[in-house]
Amino acid sequence: MRNFVLTSSSVTDGHPDKLCDRISDAIVDALLTLDPCCRVQAECAIATGIVFLALHSRTSARVDLPSIVRQIVSETGYADAEFNEQNLTVLTSEAQLPMSAPTAPSRTCSRLPADPVSATLFGYACRHSTEMLPLSCVLAHRLASRMTDVRRSGELPNLHPDGHVQVALRYHDRQPQCIEGITIFSALDADGPQSRDVSEEIQKLIVDPVVRNSEVAMAKGCMISINPVDTVNIGGPTRHAGLTGRKTDIDTYGGYSRHSGAALSGKDPSRIDRTGAYAARYAAKTIVASGLADECEVQISYTMGRPEPISLEIDTFGSAKLPEANIRRVLSETLDFNVNAIIDTFKLEEQPKICGGRFFTNLAVFGHFGRDDLRLPWEQTDKAALLARNV
Repeated sequence: MRNFVLTSSSVTDGHPDKLCDRISDAIVDALLTLDPCCRVQAECAIATGIVFLALHSRTSARVDLPSIVRQIVSETGYADAEFNEQNLTVLTSEAQLPMSAPTAPSRTCSRLPADPVSATLFGYACRHSTEMLPLSCVLAHRLASRMTDVRRSGELPNLHPDGHVQVALRYHDRQPQCIEGITIFSALDADGPQSRDVSEEIQKLIVDPVVRNSEVAMAKGCMISINPVDTVNIGGPTRHAGLTGRKTDIDTYGGYSRHSGAALSGKDPSRIDRTGAYAARYAAKTIVASGLADECEVQISYTMGRPEPISLEIDTFGSAKLPEANIRRVLSETLDFNVNAIIDTFKLEEQPKICGGRFFTNLAVFGHFGRDDLRLPWEQTDKAALLARNV
């Protein structure tokens, strides 16, 4: 596939699915801050006035789950009559994780990693943007982030925390050419104006600044649609329920590249479907940053009970400057893809404490990759020169 139009999406921090991701990761952050060796899986579901938590953990640390939920809801700006920090009901189900089969111990924690499972992870990087991500994905995140900024700053206070963005981008020979369309939906506060009254302000304060600074221009006849459906000002859990892990394309590459499909949020670093996704992105970005290829997808496969991958493959889509087999061989020699090595290299078990209790929570909205606002270990290109030198 060389010439096509691709639509990527992003959502604001108050979208119910993202609210669930943030609550799940806030629980992970809280437990890891107290016990870096803990094992935890936190799932969240949201409906009108209700937050349900299913927590599986193995730790002596204890946190106040309802307080974490209410804090995230409050930070997000929810003041709906049917859903706010004061009137929501928090239901919890907690269970202890069983001990896993013996594997190689983590060098950081004395406790054994939990539940090694089979998984295939994908990482991707390209030169479409400074973030080394597909441009359609980047533009969607920029618009969604801008929506949140203008609401929080008071420039457009009538916006509801729940918003959704879609960007359609035309690609030629796998390179971004122009913006074919932008669709923005934002619920509005119940006491605010109707949707048609804020369209001009959304265009001026959100769309125009992002498009003006975009790497490509809008196509002739580009369609911009703002709140195209009558929403009767309803947003959040009152309009649609939320669930952890339902926005994996938004979390990763906007549908441009493959991803494993497994949720990234709500899991401690011992879960390879989270940690492996970060390692795969790190590997792909290292290859592109090294100058060995203009774009690259890395596939890493693990099987149950083995901390080392059983397969490591790359696809540069014809952009490699040297044979892919050579690049793959040196990649496997330069980077350590052992599960425990990844955890220790990125200091994933210590990051929540290092970051003051907010590391994974900050990842749960606007993507886990290409985040210039966060200093993420898997976004570094510290091994690029070494990789290029050794090929």
